Amino acid sequence: MSTDTVSTVPASAPAPAHTPSPSGGEHRREPRRDSRREPRRDRRPEATEDGPAMLEKVVFVNRCAKVVKGGRRFSFAALVVVGDMKGSIGIGYGKANEVPDAIKKSTENAKKHMISVKLKGDTIPHDVLGQYDGGKVLLKPASPGTGLIAGGGVRAVLEAAGIKNILTKSMGSSNHIAVVHATLDALTQLRLASDYTALRA
Repeated sequence: MSTDTVSTVPASAPAPAHTPSPSGGEHRREPRRDSRREPRRDRRPEATEDGPAMLEKVVFVNRCAKVVKGGRRFSFAALVVVGDMKGSIGIGYGKANEVPDAIKKSTENAKKHMISVKLKGDTIPHDVLGQYDGGKVLLKPASPGTGLIAGGGVRAVLEAAGIKNILTKSMGSSNHIAVVHATLDALTQLRLASDYTALRA
């Protein structure tokens, strides 16, 4: 009878001895694994693009469906604004069967049609109204600290041009192509005081 009682004691003793050791090891390793994964997720594409100083903004991507005998065929058109944020901007429009190809074609088209805009620091020299088809965009200069008060295609064009303080109002069509070109038309009308003095001389 005494042997039975002695044999049951060692069987129950090792059970609690093994349970805390693996649990403590697992809890210590979990935070280390999480800390290693965090820097891998935080990837900044801007750091890899040190060479090109051009700012590319996709304003709108349109999908067109063509009904054929076998079903539907989709194609995409992209509107892109490219600028160096120093007064040089361009607008491109490209079409392709895939979205990346359409963006690539529109970006190349924008870089081929770059124009220079006359700015006064971080804002524009005077009020101006731009028109293109049904689009009408009004631009007004603003004091430092106002910010870029614009949205949609107007904001994309002004950011690419390097304007940081301005007031805008879109008073015409809401079509993206019309608004972007109306904004570009307004920027091309800008003149500095030195330009007017040169004309009078």
